[in-house]
Amino acid sequence: MGGMRFQHTSTYDAPPADVYAMLTDPAWREKVAEAQGVVSSDVTITPQGQGCRVVVDQVQNTAGLPAIAKKITGETTQAVVTEVWTSPTAGTVEILAPGKPTKGVGTVSLQADGATTKHVTDLEVTVKVPLVGGKLEQVMADNIGKGMEIEQAVGAAWLEGDR
Repeated sequence: MGGMRFQHTSTYDAPPADVYAMLTDPAWREKVAEAQGVVSSDVTITPQGQGCRVVVDQVQNTAGLPAIAKKITGETTQAVVTEVWTSPTAGTVEILAPGKPTKGVGTVSLQADGATTKHVTDLEVTVKVPLVGGKLEQVMADNIGKGMEIEQAVGAAWLEGDR
């Protein structure tokens, strides 16, 4: 059970400084949570060195997950996403579900690409459940990907002034 690699790249029509400002704005994080349909969300952003620590503690509805995943999660599940930006362009990310055998650990980065910025998330997703862990890792990775697609749509609108 070594885990599964998950990578997602969102591209924004803005310079890295603008994308970082968005990613570290509690109002944007709340707007993303609303768009994702979470049950509740608590966002804490703390300056730290040249970057900051972003903690998003959410209760998510598990409707739509396969029955095998719902046996572990229940009707709702808590997800705590912690991003530690060591600079405005790089950091680490950890996704935990307290009390559950799941986690995602990896890196986040912002990369200038001409007039756009690529927001790259690279994770190792692990679900420590005998026999079905690999299948559940795919479910978790798919769910993270869906959340990031919503995040990108909200981010693109935010950067165009929809706040």
